[in-house]
Amino acid sequence: MLLLSIFIATLLGGVVSVLISSIVSLTVLARVADKMVAFAVGILLAFALTDILPEAIESGLSPDDAGWILMAGILAFFLLEKMALWRHDHQHAHGAVILDQTVSMIVIGDGLHNFVDGMLIAAAFLTDPALGWTMAVTVMMHEIPQEVSDFMVLLNAGLSKSRALLLNALSGAAMVLGGFLGWLSLGTMQTAIPVMLVIAASSFVYIAVADLVPELQRKRSLKDGAVQIALIIGGVAVSLATQHLHHH
Repeated sequence: MLLLSIFIATLLGGVVSVLISSIVSLTVLARVADKMVAFAVGILLAFALTDILPEAIESGLSPDDAGWILMAGILAFFLLEKMALWRHDHQHAHGAVILDQTVSMIVIGDGLHNFVDGMLIAAAFLTDPALGWTMAVTVMMHEIPQEVSDFMVLLNAGLSKSRALLLNALSGAAMVLGGFLGWLSLGTMQTAIPVMLVIAASSFVYIAVADLVPELQRKRSLKDGAVQIALIIGGVAVSLATQHLHHH
């Protein structure tokens, strides 16, 4: 019965949040996906640096270790993207390769984050079922704005609406897997949670700074700059608001 509760709760937190964010992203925001890239930058950086990274430190990782793992993760994603560019040099398709790598990194990073959230939901249920359901609802509310930003990145990368939905649903389903493995072997997996959180944070930082910010810099007018700054601040504000709900 407890395992069934964990399954339903992680399905609610991982997949339902994707469905809700997809309704917003694929209807209201689909036509302005290019402008919402700045919004995604604010959300990704805020979640990575003010939520995921502190959570990893609170889970037992020292600030020094967190900094080194973050730097190693950013360097690893840089090397992955560089190897993809080297491999495709002869095809003269640099732009397409960069977009493919961005898609891969956003899905991997979000999947890792969802996997850890699934384990945390399982831990909450093992402590107290009421706490588990509360955690599931707050995780769902916490995930929606981040999933919206993921949709904006995927749509802006040229993916179709159906493919963007499928990839986000797959990364959301990682929460169910995390919940199951958390129930199965939480004591064994617990030590890996902080490291996985920092790796997820490094993917968000790299995508925001290396892939999305250069795209924003292509628009150089004062009006474009003002709109981008406003959207970045808006993304940060939404992230901080959902973090407040998540923690309280």
